[in-house]
Amino acid sequence: MSRIAVINREKCHPDECGNLCLKKCPINKMGDECIIIDSETNKARIVEELCVGCGICPRVCPYGAINIINLPEELRTTPIHRYGENLFALFNLPVPVFGKVVGLIGRNGIGKSTAMKILAGVLNPNFEKFSGSKPNNKNIDENEIKTKTTNPNKKLGKKKQVFDDATYRELINYFKGTEAQAYFEKLQKGEITISFKPQQIELIPKNFDGTVNDLLQRVNEKDEFEKIVDLLELRNILARDIKQISGGELQRVAIAACVLKKANVYFFDEPTSYLDIKQRLKVAKFIQELADENNAVMVIEHDLIILDYLTDFIHLIYGKESVYGVVSQLKATKSGINTYLGGYLREENVRFRDHAIKFDRGIQDEEISQYELVKWSEFQEKLGTFSLDVKEGTIFKNDIIGILGENGIGKTSFVKELVNASKEKNGILSTNETIKELTVAYKPQYIEAEDEVVRIYLKDALKYDLQIIKPMQIDGLLDLNLRDLSGGELQRVVIARTISQDAHIYMLDEPSAYLDVEQRLILSKVIRNMMEIKRASALIVDHDLLFIDYISKRLLVFEGTPAISGSVTGPFSMVKGMYNFLVDLDITFRRDESNNRPRVNKRESQKDKEQKASGNLYYS
Repeated sequence: MSRIAVINREKCHPDECGNLCLKKCPINKMGDECIIIDSETNKARIVEELCVGCGICPRVCPYGAINIINLPEELRTTPIHRYGENLFALFNLPVPVFGKVVGLIGRNGIGKSTAMKILAGVLNPNFEKFSGSKPNNKNIDENEIKTKTTNPNKKLGKKKQVFDDATYRELINYFKGTEAQAYFEKLQKGEITISFKPQQIELIPKNFDGTVNDLLQRVNEKDEFEKIVDLLELRNILARDIKQISGGELQRVAIAACVLKKANVYFFDEPTSYLDIKQRLKVAKFIQELADENNAVMVIEHDLIILDYLTDFIHLIYGKESVYGVVSQLKATKSGINTYLGGYLREENVRFRDHAIKFDRGIQDEEISQYELVKWSEFQEKLGTFSLDVKEGTIFKNDIIGILGENGIGKTSFVKELVNASKEKNGILSTNETIKELTVAYKPQYIEAEDEVVRIYLKDALKYDLQIIKPMQIDGLLDLNLRDLSGGELQRVVIARTISQDAHIYMLDEPSAYLDVEQRLILSKVIRNMMEIKRASALIVDHDLLFIDYISKRLLVFEGTPAISGSVTGPFSMVKGMYNFLVDLDITFRRDESNNRPRVNKRESQKDKEQKASGNLYYS
């Protein structure tokens, strides 16, 4: 195939646009039917064999529903999988390596979960053979597909053969002469047993009734139940109903369920979502120790610091979101991440981004304005059995304060208290005398979609087209309903509305959730830019250390015992705040010499020992 045509069926509205794509298509004008309106779906359909790649239909479509991609020579092969006619296509597959942890890195909607599901035997690859079956009317996002693995009642990996013989033959022939051929041959012979931790852990409570202990005992195939429960700190929630535990607890239960199965290839799709930084490091170490000469591990992870810390090798997946994805050759982790940030694959001679992502060494040394915008006084708060002790602190003009701490230690409670104090004027907050009425814009941790079109919801944000809408790639979402957005799309839209408001202080609780690596870095630049434009300040709660490092000028550090007591200290300078935080984690940070990205030193490495000895935990 020389090109692919992809149509977002949720954006395609032939009744409203007057069938512009049909009328403007030069092939249609010559009498052939390159673009038609499907009688069953009432959506546009493009016959790829007739398409000449002129690029007219994507330009005239008022809803941005059409993508025509002229493929480079090396991709003019059959995709491994395609979700239907004019839908997402995946080229190539990553390969698990025994004794190693292999990571997948790429944007949302680029094929990471699809690739992992094929390797895990969850998704049957179709090699673009879908003639005779109509594609679903709903545009398919590879991140949203519900699979049988979300049902904990089904034990994955017990069957020796996950595909039929014809599929195995096709896979083995497709990858002849590569490591993937050997993998699928072993899978066919029953020499590989798979365990898969899905991305959508929120579906587990919908498919399972009972306690945490019931679920884990049902999938327990090893004599390691007690050990795994303790390593993942699940002992205290074993008797609780699976529907009553938090997102972080559910994530660790899903990881435990995956590891309790007897397998020699483990797949983890976003294993650190909902976890705090301390938990992420513990889970990373736990997953890392699974890989030995008899076991292989593959991981999808958007936290770049954890991905770097956890994996031995990396596959990049590049292409265009929700259109097509291409899996790169295997690379060592450091080289792979640096290549991803650089945007250029030298071996494949592919530039997949028009700019390199670099980290500014000077951000942490920025001078903070001495214009005191807001002060909060010392206060205590009691929430059931939990108590929060807050020391007084100051927010300066153009300040961006990152907030770090474990789950259940009062970060969200603190932010909500400041938001309430700005409305109720309860004496906790005092402002500069030049401010008559303090205004606060707040993005909560958990967001719910309203029944409203994005364009209406963002009516006041549209004036920031170049500052917010375009860099955050919201322009393609404007005509969709909020309820039809994915988690990452909804997150970006709600953040856009929040930071477009007129306010003195912007408080954002976990803004990086559901966002991929690039989206997180873009978001940090957008927030910093908007704070400059509005001459305002921001408080940001997040668990992604790289995101906090990239965006913050100062830090608030929360300490204490989760669910029992918490205390707030700071704001500190970045160096002092990070030192206070990293001491408790027992880790050290350095910068990569090629792009200045922050990296965690391997524990007990020479660099780690040197920095601990010098007391310089945060960059050498």
